[in-house]
Amino acid sequence: MTDDEIERLATGFCACTLPKAQWTHGAHFATALWLILQRPEIIAERDMPAMIRRYNESVGGVNSDTGGYHETITQASLYMTRALLAGLPPDVTPASAFATLMASPLGDKDWLFTYWSQDTLMSVAARRNWVAPDLQSLPA
Repeated sequence: MTDDEIERLATGFCACTLPKAQWTHGAHFATALWLILQRPEIIAERDMPAMIRRYNESVGGVNSDTGGYHETITQASLYMTRALLAGLPPDVTPASAFATLMASPLGDKDWLFTYWSQDTLMSVAARRNWVAPDLQSLPA
């Protein structure tokens, strides 16, 4: 994915014009990377929850106890995105960071199950609020 493709995806997400079919596992991470690298006024951990909820509703989704926004997944993904970025040069481009991220274990959509059991991660509590991993801690 190029820098321009990532920017189009992320700005489409922000404007709630991105087609739902394009809001994939990779798109979540590409958007997080772009926001962190290109929009320093946005604090992803604080601002993305509302942005994701708004986007979900814009494409006909519902944010409920069984679908839509998921706090633990969002915060864990942002934590791991920042950890990955910390190991890259400060002038890394979104495309380069995205390629590195997708080549890492984070590129597997089931990466979270290394840290959380399915029952814990898919619980209402984890969807509503941060729930710490129950299998192993996230890397420091």
